[in-house]
Formats: sequence, C-alpha cells, structure tokens
Amino acid sequence: MPAPYVLYHTDGPLAVLTFNRPEARNAMTWEMYQALADACEAVDAEATIRVMILRGAGAKAFVAGTDIGQFREFSGPTAGLDYERRLDGVIDRLERVTKPTIAQVQGFATGGGCAIVAACDLCFCTPNAQFGFPIARTLGNCLSAANCARFVDLVGPARLKELLFTGRLLDATEAARLGLVTRMVDPDVLDRVVRDEALGIAANAPLTIRASKEMIRRIQERRRMPPDDVRDLIVMCYDSADFKEGVEAFLAKRPPRWRGM
Repeated sequence: MPAPYVLYHTDGPLAVLTFNRPEARNAMTWEMYQALADACEAVDAEATIRVMILRGAGAKAFVAGTDIGQFREFSGPTAGLDYERRLDGVIDRLERVTKPTIAQVQGFATGGGCAIVAACDLCFCTPNAQFGFPIARTLGNCLSAANCARFVDLVGPARLKELLFTGRLLDATEAARLGLVTRMVDPDVLDRVVRDEALGIAANAPLTIRASKEMIRRIQERRRMPPDDVRDLIVMCYDSADFKEGVEAFLAKRPPRWRGM
C-alpha cells in the first residue's frame, strides 16, 4: 500500500486504515483505491485480525470523493463504464471483507467516500459529518447500479431520489435517523469510542459474526441488477458534454453551465 496517502497498521485484533491526504480532503486517487483493496486482502489473510477500522486524516473529511482531476483523462463512451466498474470492484471487495468494518467519519464523506461508508458494516461519526452525492450540482455523472442499491437499502428509494435530484448532503443527525450512521459521537472521544466498540466486537464469537455479516450481504446482493442493465445510463452521463463541463467547472471553482447534452 503506497505511502503517504494511505496508512495501514494493526493494533492487536484491529486493523486501521487511514486515508492520508488531508490537504485534498482525502480525495481518492486510483492508487488510494488500490491500496484500500490491498488492505482488504491483508485483513482477510490475517487470522488474528477481527475488526477493520477506516478513517480519514484530519477533521475536515473522511473521503471527499474521487480526485476530480483524474476525470480529465476520460475519453470515449467506455471511460465512464471502466471507472464505475473499477470503483464497483473496490467497493465490492470492501463489502466482502469477512471481518466487521467500521467507518470512522469526521467532516465530509461524499461521492466515493459515501460509497465506502455504505459498504462498511458500521459508521461512527462526529456532529460535523456530512454524507451524500452532490453530483447533480457538480459533475453531472451518475452512480452505478450497485451503489444505488446500497443506498436504497439504507435510506429508501424516495429519500435517495431526493438526495440525488437536489445534490444536498445529509448532516450527521439526519444520517443517523435514516440508518446510514450507527452512532454520533463527540470528536474528542471518537477514537476511544470506535476502538472500544471494535474491541468489544473482536471479543465475540468470530464465526457467528462472519456468518451473520455474509448472510446479510447475500440477501442484499440478490436484489441487485447486473451492471450491464444500466450501461446505457452510465454512458449517457459520462460521455456527455455536461460531464466534461462539470469537471472543468469544478476544477475552475465556478458554477457549471448545464446543457442537457
């Protein structure tokens, strides 16, 4: 796992992964996504690890999505499909970790960061946390079918539509009420509360936990459609002039000018 943007260490039965790019609100590069997948492999390979904790460096963000500059490389109708397929692979690998996973969130968990939170089993956050996909206001892209399905399970179809249509973010209180957040915690005790929760889980029967987690995952997976069923929708967004405009406007820090084409 490449340093310094992703840090990984073990602490007894706990594995701790830190997204370490606070100057960019921990926005994810391709290398950081790969490091997350590699960490999942490491956790599953080590029998003594019982719980995995994911957190962001600094107090401003857990992960504020994918590094937008990388979208300038996109060209042709398959670029968006390749991106969503690659992202789905990482998020799916996180969801399939056989040990419980806890997202420890301060500040923004948006875009890919929110998808990471949704793939974790539990989420503990501070009152300043915000969650969502502001893509209707910023980039003009769309979610994959798998990520849509995760959020339908968490918040329901009507609320997900409202969040995607408006691009607004959920604050910590609303996210907790909807079920995206397990518990809201003051920032000065967040590390301790998450560690105590993780150690408590680590002390319980590992096969019961593994079976319970995998059973719920399989139930949810059977409700998801094949990725090719939404291929046309992803191409429509990512291969559009609006998406290119959204990327350039975001990087220039100006409002995008949407044309619907």
